[in-house]
Amino acid sequence: MTSVTEIPPHAPQTGWARRVLGDFHVTGLFWYRLHAWAARALPEPLLAPVILAFTTLFFCTIFRIRRAVASNLDAVLGPCGGLERQRRLFRTFHAFAWCLTERYERLATDRPFDVVIEALPHWTAVAGSGRGFVMISAHLGLYEAGSMLPATEQSRPVHLVREPEIDARAQEFIRRSVATVEGSRYRMHFQSDDPLQGLELLEALRHGEIVAMQGDRPRARSRTVEASVFGRPLSLPAGPAALARAAGVPLLPVFAVREGRRRYRVVFRPPVEVAITGDRDADIAGAVRETAAQIESVIRRAPHQWFVFRELWPA
Repeated sequence: MTSVTEIPPHAPQTGWARRVLGDFHVTGLFWYRLHAWAARALPEPLLAPVILAFTTLFFCTIFRIRRAVASNLDAVLGPCGGLERQRRLFRTFHAFAWCLTERYERLATDRPFDVVIEALPHWTAVAGSGRGFVMISAHLGLYEAGSMLPATEQSRPVHLVREPEIDARAQEFIRRSVATVEGSRYRMHFQSDDPLQGLELLEALRHGEIVAMQGDRPRARSRTVEASVFGRPLSLPAGPAALARAAGVPLLPVFAVREGRRRYRVVFRPPVEVAITGDRDADIAGAVRETAAQIESVIRRAPHQWFVFRELWPA
């Protein structure tokens, strides 16, 4: 059964700090611009020490996000002592800094990336049919990389659906950044309540195109399904499964795990066919819970690359 969520569980809690710091808050436009500039302009040998310095800065200042990440990692890795907890936190922040830097490098430079494909037969089984399909991922590693592959390597049209940013100007900055790689084969959409957006994506799927969406974060006022992740209840978005069911196409889980400097492994998991019976809610819930198991398995594989900055299971 689906329900409606009002507050996206992924969004960092902001409160008074964002009101006081404005653009200099961790979610503010300043950091987006600085990071993009550094990825383009700094000599490559300087990137590692600069990233280490900023990782340390944020590690020492964003206490609320630290508590959230530590709590979420306890669900994945189990409880630990104080020293190990700090090591987990720093490793996660450091991985996030590198993934974000390499996102801008991918968008704004011609530096080479080494991308390895794992479990290609899952892709072949779906893409070879000629049908459209929904690529479903999680906020793990360089999660946009998997959505770019079909457009660049297979010339398959892809519609990337992103969640809105907390800061509207930061969202516009991302829109402009992604515009450098957009074209007839790759388009980005920010999720909205506009029913015409859903119709556009549905029509794309029916024409054999691909829609890439996130499966681990519901947005505000969206419909959710109660699933189980790491043995704990978690509301996951119903939208990807509902769209796939409406179009009569499968879901294909895909994840991009960082393995080193500009080196990623794109992991495909078995496709999920959404049932079409007289019980729409049950059909969607079954598909969401099946993809939840795939998401959990990849998070276990790279727990420090799961970038969720709000506490999912408060004590």
